[in-house]
Amino acid sequence: MLHDPLLQPFQLKHLTLKNRLMISSHEPSYTEDGMPKDRYRAYHVERARAGIALTMTAGSAVVSRDSPQAFGNVLAYKDEVVGWMRKIADECHEHGCAVMIQLTHMGRRTRWDGGDWLPIVSSGHDREPAHRAFPKVAEDWDIARIIGDYAAAAERMKAAGLDGVELVAYGHLLDQFWSPLTNELEAPYGGSFDNRMRFTFDVLKAVREKVGDDFIVGIRFSGDESLPGGIVREEGLEIANRLKSCGMVDFLNVVRGNMTTDAALTDVIPVQGMRSAPHLDFAGDIRAATDFPTFHAAKIQDLATARHAIASGKLDMVGMTRAHLADPHIVAKIMRGEEERVRPCVGANYCLDRIYQGGAALCLHNPASGRELEQPHVVAPAEKRRRVVVVGAGPAGLEAARVAAERGHEVIVHEAANDPGGQVRLTAQTPRRHEMISLIAWRFEECTRMGVTFHFNSFADEETVLAEAPDVVVVATGGLPDTEVLSEGGALVVSAWDILTGDARPGTNVLIYDDAGDYAALQAAETIATTGAKVEIMTRDRMISSEVMGMSLTPAMRALQKHDVTFTVTWKLEAVRREGNMLHAVLGSDYGGVTREREVDQVIVNHGTRPLDDLYFGLRPDSLNEGEVDYEALVAGRKQKIVRNREGTYQLFRIGDAVAARNTHAAIFDALRLMKAV
Repeated sequence: MLHDPLLQPFQLKHLTLKNRLMISSHEPSYTEDGMPKDRYRAYHVERARAGIALTMTAGSAVVSRDSPQAFGNVLAYKDEVVGWMRKIADECHEHGCAVMIQLTHMGRRTRWDGGDWLPIVSSGHDREPAHRAFPKVAEDWDIARIIGDYAAAAERMKAAGLDGVELVAYGHLLDQFWSPLTNELEAPYGGSFDNRMRFTFDVLKAVREKVGDDFIVGIRFSGDESLPGGIVREEGLEIANRLKSCGMVDFLNVVRGNMTTDAALTDVIPVQGMRSAPHLDFAGDIRAATDFPTFHAAKIQDLATARHAIASGKLDMVGMTRAHLADPHIVAKIMRGEEERVRPCVGANYCLDRIYQGGAALCLHNPASGRELEQPHVVAPAEKRRRVVVVGAGPAGLEAARVAAERGHEVIVHEAANDPGGQVRLTAQTPRRHEMISLIAWRFEECTRMGVTFHFNSFADEETVLAEAPDVVVVATGGLPDTEVLSEGGALVVSAWDILTGDARPGTNVLIYDDAGDYAALQAAETIATTGAKVEIMTRDRMISSEVMGMSLTPAMRALQKHDVTFTVTWKLEAVRREGNMLHAVLGSDYGGVTREREVDQVIVNHGTRPLDDLYFGLRPDSLNEGEVDYEALVAGRKQKIVRNREGTYQLFRIGDAVAARNTHAAIFDALRLMKAV
């Protein structure tokens, strides 16, 4: 450990950071009324307690009223934020963790119909495609006001006891002034390169006048917009050198790209199936050219890459933000020599995708993240050891087994297949989604380490389960595809699963009716389209793939558009008839009064799953609780004490898709909150 590059301290001006790992600024959208209250604090303190050197809070904390929340941002323009930020700083400091906050005016990167319904403002008229709001062009009094707002917000953060602030300049107001694509102003803030940079330096000067020299001020910026006519690499290097030489900036946090669309944002912050650490070398080039403290984060999800980033001198601090959502205890596990037990980030991006759709950040892999006040990252030992039988080794069943074993119970798992994984094993067959298998591999390895007994190729019936003499039975048998949605011709269609498993060969002219909106339809379409077939994906919704959120949709869309896959919205499949060697598909609309027809050689229906629940209902009569769950106790984290059958010998529960078709996060969350109290 003495020689581990990640564990070496770093001196940033007067501030000593105890190691080289940081959480970069991100907004998990845990605010309440724009304030970082208890849930927000618990999230950061959990990671501070585990040893992270620096936690950057509040991605895009807004400094002005005319920069309303776009994704639960902290309202840094309100004085009441000081008290809440002080609580975060004080608790993190108790664990030797430095605390900073990211401040911004988002300019056009938000909407006008939120907050106080003020017009948004930018250096030009053009809207950002992602947020679709047309900005007002900033007047001189807007510029003066916003400069003062930045300074006042920074002063509040110093008063709160934070170690520093980071200003944002990628996609936000500062670099909207920088870029010739978004700056339509005349002098003194538009036109020449010097003029376009002037706003930033005026902001920095005002901030320094408020916070002094004994406070860290950094800037996170894009050194290359990757847009025709925008800021290019050479200008990015010039910006970096000017920021260094101005004497008002203490570190650079480097990114590359732009955030104007979902696809562009995904290139800045890559997701599953995309290259890891794609901008690390670029950040290293900035550091080499400036010889200045340089931070960076962008899909650095494994410790080998993080070590390389530090050991090679590309970075001074390496951000592993989504990795710390998956496992907040990374540093502690390194220190304990348990690096192999780190829960890996699988890049599913459930966290960020939820934020950008108005939800709070949740991790597909770790349901305790963001729920630190209610759910444990490390479960408490059970008061009494019990015999727990789990049927099904998908994500729900494996999580139930893992949590039960960690609490000290004896755990036996029966799985009908050769291997663990359930639906995730199907998902992982698509190369771009292969990382999903780590959800299974990590849980299986943890269970094996703790002595869980596995029986594979075991199609457990009631007799099998009862022969184990269980105290608790958890049915996690998942579900099977549901294609019975047509008025006629249900026997003529196949499911998306049939394509993914190879049980059905792809046709040459295929209609996929996607009534679930999840990944299965996209994966089936890609499998078929790669054969050269003609593929149409149809949905009754007004948008495609409604359950696959913006950033995660990007790699799939790129693959499918290359194969000329057609997408059709607002039409539903009503019936299918055989006509010779072809299938005649009848389409209708929820809007009424119209029909259409398609002639194809294959119809695929993706309509979710129906619970595989025969075993559950077979076991109900002899169970203590007859399968009933006390929801109040479940939510509160208390034991399940329902007794409906005093002759029963075991408690019975079902979780995951054995209850209803939901998603992987719901399945794992079911298991954690149930088993932590069994």
